Amino acid sequence: MGELSRFWRESEHRYRMVANRCGNCERVYFPPRDVCPICHRDSIGKMKPFTLSGKGEIESFTVVHDAPPAFTRQRPYVLAIIKLDEGPSITGQIVDSDPGEVEIGGRVHSVFRKISQEGKSGIIEYGYKFVLD
Repeated sequence: MGELSRFWRESEHRYRMVANRCGNCERVYFPPRDVCPICHRDSIGKMKPFTLSGKGEIESFTVVHDAPPAFTRQRPYVLAIIKLDEGPSITGQIVDSDPGEVEIGGRVHSVFRKISQEGKSGIIEYGYKFVLD
C-alpha cells in the first residue's frame, strides 16, 4: 500500500496541474510529456514544467445519470471537455452546480477535491474538478 500512496503524493500534475511547455514551439501538454509530438527530437531536453491556471471553457459535456457503483451518491453529475486557457483540452467533472446550469462556452476554474477513498480507513485520493465561474 505504501507504493500506491507514494504514487499519488508524487504525481505533481494531480495536485498542481503542472504541464510541460515545449521550448521549440511553445505548445503546452497536460499531462506532461517528455517529447513534443510536433517537434519530436528537437524538443528533447527542452520540455519545461509549466503550471496551468486551471481556468478554461467548456467545449462539450454530458450529464451522467446511470453511474458506476462508486459514483451513485453523486448522480446526476456532469463530465465535460474543458479547453484550458493555456491550450490543452482535458476531461473533468463539473461540481457544485445544477446540471441544468452547465452550457457549452461556460467558463470554469479548477478546485482541489477528494476523488475517492479505499474503504473507511484507506488511502484518500485527491485531484482537480471544476466549478462554474
